Amino acid sequence: MSGYASFSEHALCSMAKQQKSPRQRHVPMRTCIACRKVDAKRGLTRLVRLPEGRVALDPTGKQAGRGAYLCAERSCWEAALKRRAVERALKIESLETNDRQMLLDHALTLPYGSDTDKVDPVPVPAM
Repeated sequence: MSGYASFSEHALCSMAKQQKSPRQRHVPMRTCIACRKVDAKRGLTRLVRLPEGRVALDPTGKQAGRGAYLCAERSCWEAALKRRAVERALKIESLETNDRQMLLDHALTLPYGSDTDKVDPVPVPAM
C-alpha cells in the first residue's frame, strides 16, 4: 500500500513539472535615437563609434565601441542626421563627411515608415 502512495506522489510531482510554463527568454531592448521607439535589439540597426572616432554600421551588433540604434526606416535616419542625434548619442563632435555620406547612402536603401508603425515611447518614472 505504501508503494502505491509513493507512486502517486511521484506522478503528481512529475505532472506539476510538466505543467510549468517554459522559462521566458530575456530579449534585450533598445531605443531608436530618432523616434524613441523601443524594440528588440535585433529589430534595430546599430551604429558604432570606432576607436579612431569614425562611425560605422554594425550589422552583427557585436563590434566594440559606443553604440546607437536606429529603426530600419528612412525617416528615422534622415531625422537623426538632421537633428545631430547620431553625434549626440555617440558622443562625438561631428560626423566626418565620408561617414555622413555612408549613413545617407544606407538610408536611401530603406523604406519610408508610417506613423502607424510607431509606438509611444516608454514613460520614464520621475525621480
